[in-house]
Amino acid sequence: MKRVTSVLMIGAVAVSLLAQEKMDPSKNKFRQMRTEFNTPNAYRTGSGAPGQLYWQQQANYKISIELDDDKQEIRGEEQIEYINNSPDPLNYLWVQLDQNARQKESLTKLTMPMSLGQRMHPYYMGMFLSDFDGGFKIEHVGDGSGGELAYTINYTMMRIDLPEPLEPGGKVDLEIKWWFNINDRFKDGGGRSGSEYFAEDDNYIYTMAQFFPRMAVYNELEGWQNHQFTGRSEFALPFGDYDVEITVPSDHVVGATGVLVNAGEVLSEARLDRLEKAGNSLDEPVVIVTEEEAKSAEKKKSKSKLTWKFHADNVRDFAFASSRKFIWDAMAVQFGERKVLATSLYPKEGNPLWEKYSTRVVAHTLQVYSRHTFDYPYPVAYSEHTKQIGMEYPMICFNGGRPESDGTYSERTKWGMIGVIIHEVGHNFFPMIVNSDERQWTWMDEGLNTFLQGIAEREWDHDHPSPGGKPADIVSYMKGDKSNIAPIMTQGDLVRQFNSNAYAKPATGLNILRETIMGRELFDFAFKQYAQRWMFKHPTPEDLFRTMEDASAVDLDWFWRGWFYGTEHVDISLDKVTAMELKSGNPAEEKALNKKSADAEPESIAVQRNRASMESMVERVPEMKDFYNEYDPNAPDESDVEAYSRYKRSMSESEKKWRNKKGFVYQLDFSNVGGMIMPLVIQLEYADGTSEIKRIPAEVWNQDNLKTSKVFFLDKKLNGVTLDPNLETADCDLNNNHWPPRIEENRFELYRGSGRRGGGGSNPMQEQ
Repeated sequence: MKRVTSVLMIGAVAVSLLAQEKMDPSKNKFRQMRTEFNTPNAYRTGSGAPGQLYWQQQANYKISIELDDDKQEIRGEEQIEYINNSPDPLNYLWVQLDQNARQKESLTKLTMPMSLGQRMHPYYMGMFLSDFDGGFKIEHVGDGSGGELAYTINYTMMRIDLPEPLEPGGKVDLEIKWWFNINDRFKDGGGRSGSEYFAEDDNYIYTMAQFFPRMAVYNELEGWQNHQFTGRSEFALPFGDYDVEITVPSDHVVGATGVLVNAGEVLSEARLDRLEKAGNSLDEPVVIVTEEEAKSAEKKKSKSKLTWKFHADNVRDFAFASSRKFIWDAMAVQFGERKVLATSLYPKEGNPLWEKYSTRVVAHTLQVYSRHTFDYPYPVAYSEHTKQIGMEYPMICFNGGRPESDGTYSERTKWGMIGVIIHEVGHNFFPMIVNSDERQWTWMDEGLNTFLQGIAEREWDHDHPSPGGKPADIVSYMKGDKSNIAPIMTQGDLVRQFNSNAYAKPATGLNILRETIMGRELFDFAFKQYAQRWMFKHPTPEDLFRTMEDASAVDLDWFWRGWFYGTEHVDISLDKVTAMELKSGNPAEEKALNKKSADAEPESIAVQRNRASMESMVERVPEMKDFYNEYDPNAPDESDVEAYSRYKRSMSESEKKWRNKKGFVYQLDFSNVGGMIMPLVIQLEYADGTSEIKRIPAEVWNQDNLKTSKVFFLDKKLNGVTLDPNLETADCDLNNNHWPPRIEENRFELYRGSGRRGGGGSNPMQEQ
């Protein structure tokens, strides 16, 4: 290592002043976010909490539907009590008709760009070539007293015109009657709900959602949230109470949002007894409907009907699953004096995975999420089996993860199933309770939920192969072509690389906040504050951002601006490591060091060649030499002794302390190549084989967003330095993270053609 000497304090001050001169305050990434955030008001405060005048609308439903297992139809009627808690008179109401995204001439199909290539995905071909007659068939819209109301349907939105304004504090009753054809999710363009047909036993599993016209959200920020549903950005819904009657074949088992209020009418004595035992079983699931009973129902196929009745308080939506193929098990999860039923519905095709894992994963998810937010407030949480989709609703979700027909499964299938159950059950918290606007901000439910999913996955198994929010997993996206990347803060229909943008990047950002920027104690407290402030309310992104800062005293504007509002990536370079030594103050010693350094400097190549091939002028004519040809400025003399003696007499106590201190001083220089600010996580590796990690907050960049330096006073000699050794900041280039530089080792293989694509991955269980 080449020795470099410097006067430390003077150098540090000079660097600081230089940085201040270079940084334009109007472009500093640490400036406050005054222009990006909405102005605080009486509805939403600057602290991120609901204001004293906060309000939200309420919609209560009474719904009666019948599922026709032969015609594959849903027919229904609903009565809606809509309560206007806003300060505004409303001349009309907006109702969501999400099934209309399946119409032959839907806005989804009309606006989806499509070009023909040599390879076409069956999903898109099915969407455009299907002759499925989807969408709501509205038969009646009335006022609750038998009168008709005028209405206008605009694709997936229906405006109901009121005969007189609905005044603040008032309420109106609506009646809607409708029917629609149930889509086959694997033939009619996929989707969040529909049927799956099992040809081997001629039966269906129904996973039904968006099956009724639903009130849109009206709030103080946007008025009506009536952005059209085209299939990607999900839902914005008000809270309300639900009473729902579902008529199905009598041998079906139904799971739904809410509490089954007529269990004695639809369950046998044996099943009622098992359900009661399951409600008190804290250790393991209890089977309510056995596999043998489900198989028997598959064969007999009853033609009679039963009506299942469910009640749910303070939910934003309702969904259900129904099939004669269902096996049903459940167990209890304790929250204080209250027990919650964690439960699963699945066909024999889901075993052995589902009977082993599903209900236990539901219980685990409720416990982990509750610890980080609030105790799960609802009485039940269903996990229902489907072939390949995950979708969430209050108290019930539809989850994939199906073994092979021989009962074996790949590791990928196992982890995929556990992950999707955690994720979809977790959606009960975000957005079913902390009720963000999914139509506008997909990331507010998907990103936050994926972050908590990662925590739950790591707590399920320390060796989980890829938990949600892992920083290293987002690197390839972050360092990609910026023209194909949108900021997280983009309306859901407009983002590119949807999963990375709305799921992985926000989840990773929150993970970095928790583990690297804020620390677990500060983050967990602030995040819980956000969840508890906004449970059963409608938060915005600013409410999250402000709460996280308000509850932690950590200024995070730089992070929100970079990670959520920008597209820059993390690439911090360790440019140089310099060994520093305090000058001794002894002229003789300093001259000796200078001489050693000068002697070590090689002559220029030109001088070397001249010296070897010719005489110089002063060699040919010695008279040209004078005093300076023999003078050595680095040679000590008697004046040095006296100068050093005077210096020692003038030293202050603090100078003496520094002079007596033993150790090593190093300056580390860094540059921000990627643009995204991040703390410095520095592993110092010592000559004696030990190491330690130094954590430098992100504010080290606040004077110069592009360059910074840190000086370390160490007791040991350095052998090496590694930046971000635990890969916790999503740094996109690790080649510049080491001193001395390292050769990055990797492997490649010869390309042989198509190879294995998709599917459930390799299946050693089957192969062996």
